[in-house]
Amino acid sequence: MGILPQIATAVGVIQILRKILDTSRLAPEWDEILSKVWMGGIVWYLLTLVPFLHFMGPWFARAVYLLVLVTLYLMRDLKTARLMALAVVPFAAVVVVSRTVENLIPSLWENTEGFLDSAEAFSVMWMIGFGIYVAIQSSKERKQRNLEEERLRIAEERRNQLEHLVAERTEELMQQKNELEKALDDLKAAQAQLVHSEKMASLGELTAGIAHEIQNPLNFVNNFSELSVELAQELKEALEKPEPDHALVSDLVGDLVQNQEKINHHGKRAANIVSGMLQHSRAGSGKKEPVNINDLADEYLRLSYHGLRAKNKEFNAKMSTNFDPSIGIIEAVPQDLGRVLLNLINNAFYAVTERKSALKNTATNAYEPMVTVSSHKTKDGMVEIRVADNGTGIPPAVAAKIFQPFFTTKPSGQGTGLGLSLAYDIVTKGHGGTLEVQSVEEEGTTFVIRIPIKSVAK
Repeated sequence: MGILPQIATAVGVIQILRKILDTSRLAPEWDEILSKVWMGGIVWYLLTLVPFLHFMGPWFARAVYLLVLVTLYLMRDLKTARLMALAVVPFAAVVVVSRTVENLIPSLWENTEGFLDSAEAFSVMWMIGFGIYVAIQSSKERKQRNLEEERLRIAEERRNQLEHLVAERTEELMQQKNELEKALDDLKAAQAQLVHSEKMASLGELTAGIAHEIQNPLNFVNNFSELSVELAQELKEALEKPEPDHALVSDLVGDLVQNQEKINHHGKRAANIVSGMLQHSRAGSGKKEPVNINDLADEYLRLSYHGLRAKNKEFNAKMSTNFDPSIGIIEAVPQDLGRVLLNLINNAFYAVTERKSALKNTATNAYEPMVTVSSHKTKDGMVEIRVADNGTGIPPAVAAKIFQPFFTTKPSGQGTGLGLSLAYDIVTKGHGGTLEVQSVEEEGTTFVIRIPIKSVAK
């Protein structure tokens, strides 16, 4: 191959190499060197046209091929560079062998010149053909790379959009969180107010019952006091007579003694009721103390009944008790357990009143409202208190939610829905027991309290 074709081929190889290997992007500093060599190759080609500079052509071509090999080595990690090496190395090897034989072994060159020229021409054809294949593969890879870059760009844009959406959503969620926290604070305040209202309503019912209870002993005290005044007046008149009737005096004194005993008895009864009222109204310490559960249940049954009678003169229902005397004294918080019993008994009386009212205008006149409070000791060391009624009963769907806060079956204004919830917490959390409901519609309801028995030394 002549000098000029060698230079032209070398310059073309550099330009093809730059394009196929994309050196401007992958190796910009090295690409700058190749660019200068390519520009220099054009100048060198023009210089070799001058006759006395013709000898410079071969050295430039060889230097370019060496630079091409160095470039392929530096970028050997690329598949395209390895394929280019397969295209260029045969040509470079043939040129090196041909020039070596021509310069060092002239006799051998004379005999093999035609063969080496043919090998060199074939290697050029190989380099061109394989180079075209590499160029096609490089074009495909470039398109694939461009597609991948486009996908990455789209993915990056999508990621930025998602980050923006996440930031907006986070801001919305924070705003909703603040609104929910405010709503929760308002709900807690409303709940506290409702709990207070529930306690005040319970205290009002209890006070009405106590007032009715205390009225009886006070009536006895007043009546016997008036009678004692009359007896004392008669005794005074009998003693002022010239001849007192000793038998009459003795009878009057005996009657006075009996009256005083009755006054004392009913006065103590009123004092006990007042003491119980003060104890109930006093804030509970939460500490358990010795309690006679049977007496406590009986007391609150009567207080509930008389409290409802005081509010509604037409109210009437039968009461029944069945207490197990073997229970004795247990450990409990009397104020809290009293509130539970009062709430359950009030609900029982409410249920029987509702059923009686529903049957009032029907032909069924045999219905008799009944509330029963019973207790007994179980074999597993628990005391079981049952508050049963033969009222309206509770549907299964309602019974499943009966202990939820703010859930009530009473009409608006007659219940807050906290009574049973508070009762459940007092029994389960405060006393480590259980509170269950058993009910059949139109037959009645039974609430079952079960709390542990802890013996107290007498």
